[in-house]
Amino acid sequence: MNFHNVAIDGWASYLPQKIVTSDDIEQRLSPVYDKLGLPYGRLELMTGIKERRHWDVGTTPSSLSSAAAEELFKQNPAWRDEVDLLIHASVCRDFLEPATASVVHENLKLNPNCTFFDLSNACLGVLNSIVVAAKMIESGSIKRALIVSGENGAPLLEQTISRILNDETINRKNIKKLFANLTIGSAAVAFTLTKADLTPNGLKLLGGASMVDSSANHLCRGDGSPHSLTMETDSEALMKAGVALAKSTWQQAKKNLGLKATDSFWAIGHQVGSAHEALTMNALELSQHPTHITYPVLGNTGSAALPITLIDLLEKLDGPKVGETIALLGIGSGLSCVMLGVRR
Repeated sequence: MNFHNVAIDGWASYLPQKIVTSDDIEQRLSPVYDKLGLPYGRLELMTGIKERRHWDVGTTPSSLSSAAAEELFKQNPAWRDEVDLLIHASVCRDFLEPATASVVHENLKLNPNCTFFDLSNACLGVLNSIVVAAKMIESGSIKRALIVSGENGAPLLEQTISRILNDETINRKNIKKLFANLTIGSAAVAFTLTKADLTPNGLKLLGGASMVDSSANHLCRGDGSPHSLTMETDSEALMKAGVALAKSTWQQAKKNLGLKATDSFWAIGHQVGSAHEALTMNALELSQHPTHITYPVLGNTGSAALPITLIDLLEKLDGPKVGETIALLGIGSGLSCVMLGVRR
């Protein structure tokens, strides 16, 4: 896939104030840690995640996405009236029906000609939405898109801790499928996209590639609401299948983008943890390229993880300079990959 006249011209994030450290979680789980003889400090040691942030259980994804969008509109209030497509891209949603995007639309007081819908695809929702919006912009069917995501992992964390503490059958083997839940954090992001020739200072979308391996759809499954979330993950199998798919997708993305491993560009991946980061970058032969990570202080924030890492990178004084390319290496359970190139 290639794009010729699309750019991301606005971005903003919104973060919780409540910080939950890995040590906090292990102290709450101390009865089980002691019973099973699990070493304290293993959560941070195995994942590289020191802390994550959360809003209160019951906080609606729509309120978080709306807050991120309001931060974005502070950059240019005129964008509010220009948006003619709104996509809510979180894993988390307010309810099954109607679309959470309808609540965000009302919260933001967007115009009645603005189409809205939810696009949820695990951790890839925002990148999938960028691709969909970009194609609609290039086709001429819309002029400006607003993509939002509001992820609150607090319900999943609290439900998991309660389950571990109260399950009399818990052991070293079956606790593994719940381990990934303890790494989940919370964050909200918002992006606007429009034609590149209308925003010379935007982040130009170059193109990339998308591939899937649906045979791995059983390796991570979750369900719930803003009040209660559940998830079970075969982390080792998911990582193995994910890296294999990432390698294939990156080969196609490099070809479409005209990139070589020896070229100078930034590369940032989905923020799962230190093991996933190292394995992915090595497998894609990108370990020598400049990158940026947020998982040590934010954890895995689902569909907001890679996007908020991009935002944080763009705000760094020593980040990408004008003319530099950034490779976005997205992957989500299911499995599916979207890898995009953008140019500052």
